[in-house]
Amino acid sequence: MASSSLHRLPRNVPEATLDTPDTKSKILDAAEELFMEHGFEATSLRLITTAAGVNLAAANYHFGSKDELFQAVLTRRLDPMNQDRMRLLSAYETAAGNQPLTCEKILAAMFIPALKLARDHEQGGKNFLRLLGRAYADPAPFIREFLSHQYSEMIARFRVAFSKALPHIPREELSWRLHYVMGALSYTLAGTDVLK
Repeated sequence: MASSSLHRLPRNVPEATLDTPDTKSKILDAAEELFMEHGFEATSLRLITTAAGVNLAAANYHFGSKDELFQAVLTRRLDPMNQDRMRLLSAYETAAGNQPLTCEKILAAMFIPALKLARDHEQGGKNFLRLLGRAYADPAPFIREFLSHQYSEMIARFRVAFSKALPHIPREELSWRLHYVMGALSYTLAGTDVLK
């Protein structure tokens, strides 16, 4: 997140303005909505701070840059969802014992937490999933690198589960199939009428 130098108080900004408990949440909520609506490139920090009702110094203080703010928007929702995915996959694997999981069970572990999130308006609901779809489809290299690095462990776990379920499929082909499934899901989530 923001470096320690960014946590120094900017000139002429009262400390209370920056450190109120919900300032950070207001910025994250506004950023989530605007990034979803306009995409990363078309959304400025000034637009976000105006929508959040805070000053630009507060966004710089809490996040440092638009890139870091975008990452924070994603991680506050994605981290819990992906932890749920891993827990569900582990629970299915434990229940299966020494038998490989079916593809249906693996896909359920991948999709059930996402569908649960889609119904939870407190956690961003369907709008966050639309933002996630846009993020996966965004051409900005830092977004792809961030998502790839941040969630490589989760993706690796699902790849291993699929390779056990489908041992006859070569590893490279399996990777492409998983990539295709994630791409199709991202494209669907990015649509405006995803839940229809």
